[in-house]
Amino acid sequence: MKIDSTLEEHLEEMGNDHVSSSEDTPMREDAFVLNDDEKIERIKANIREIMLTLGLDLDDDSLHGTPNRVAKMFVKEIFGGLHPKRKPKSSTFKNKYKYGEMLVEKNITLYSTCEHHLLPIVGTAHVAYISNGTVVGLSKMNRIVDYYAKRPQVQERLTIQIVRELQKVLDTDDVACVIDAKHLCVNSRGIRDIESSTVTAEYGGKFKDEAVRREFLDYINLDTKF
Repeated sequence: MKIDSTLEEHLEEMGNDHVSSSEDTPMREDAFVLNDDEKIERIKANIREIMLTLGLDLDDDSLHGTPNRVAKMFVKEIFGGLHPKRKPKSSTFKNKYKYGEMLVEKNITLYSTCEHHLLPIVGTAHVAYISNGTVVGLSKMNRIVDYYAKRPQVQERLTIQIVRELQKVLDTDDVACVIDAKHLCVNSRGIRDIESSTVTAEYGGKFKDEAVRREFLDYINLDTKF
């Protein structure tokens, strides 16, 4: 598809300003026609072409295996969350102990990739919910964060996707997420501001109430390091 220069400049500007186009990750209908091995082979060839275009000597021992390593990393690791088969199974349990306060899983380490420049996003996610009779294993909250982080992302969408998934798993609107992350597309290129970070939040159900939201934020700020 040919893109005229005006539209191309507009799309580039959108990318620099981190505009998100949808709550869902933009995917083509044929996204999973190729299996993982076929995708790796195709990406490997494309990475090799990029490196050759840059003038790198792929006969060098250090560079020879790079196209294959990058291709496997893209498919199996940093973009592994694109495939629904890798979505974590979230077993739920009845809240037999009648715990009625919010549960907060804080300081979840987060690694993602900016979809505008394919550079890392590194930070922490803080997730909370109030049970309506169902609870989920603690590690599943970490796994949900990791799953949605492992795809080209914008932070706003990632925050929303985490909340929407937990709302569905727990069958409640009472879910919240705050993410604080550094974007290397800001820190290492462009403006190159190494100190700034980006904070996003999504509040559902009872968390839209100011007092409940404040309680959640207070939990996040508790000094719980051991």
